[in-house]
Amino acid sequence: MDSPQTRFAALLDQHRGIVFKVAATYCRHPDDRQDLAQEIAAQLWRAFPGYDAARPFSTWMYRIALNVAISQVRSNSGRAPAVPLEDHQDTHPGFAVDDGSAQHETDQQLRALYAVIDRQSPIDRALLLLWLEDRSQREIAEVIGISESNVATKLNRLKQRIRQQLADPAFD
Repeated sequence: MDSPQTRFAALLDQHRGIVFKVAATYCRHPDDRQDLAQEIAAQLWRAFPGYDAARPFSTWMYRIALNVAISQVRSNSGRAPAVPLEDHQDTHPGFAVDDGSAQHETDQQLRALYAVIDRQSPIDRALLLLWLEDRSQREIAEVIGISESNVATKLNRLKQRIRQQLADPAFD
């Protein structure tokens, strides 16, 4: 029989992509992402004794990871983000060099999408992440802690809001 540490390490290794996706959804700066990923892993370990092996590990992991990320975003909401100018130049659309290529247009669209995602509330970012992961509404509801019908309603409103923000010419 494996020890709890061995089982946890194997499960964490198997599903580590979830930790990195959640950290990337809530943090743009690499140092912040690394700090958040470490905090998520630590919280997963602390909560592991309460994990019910009859339920999917990935769902449990998403719930813990998103709760840690949302708590961190809320606790940092009063602070101005510290982003050195040189780190921001590569990602801000205003600094992009327009060479007229299709790649430039794709890069601009991706930057616009990231900017829209960054504008969403922490809960809406979680919904978007899980929806983009093709999670069922039932699983999203379980992770977020809301009803399936509420998931459907919130997703429809979120998709509509993102379409409007991306179509808005004043959006930057």
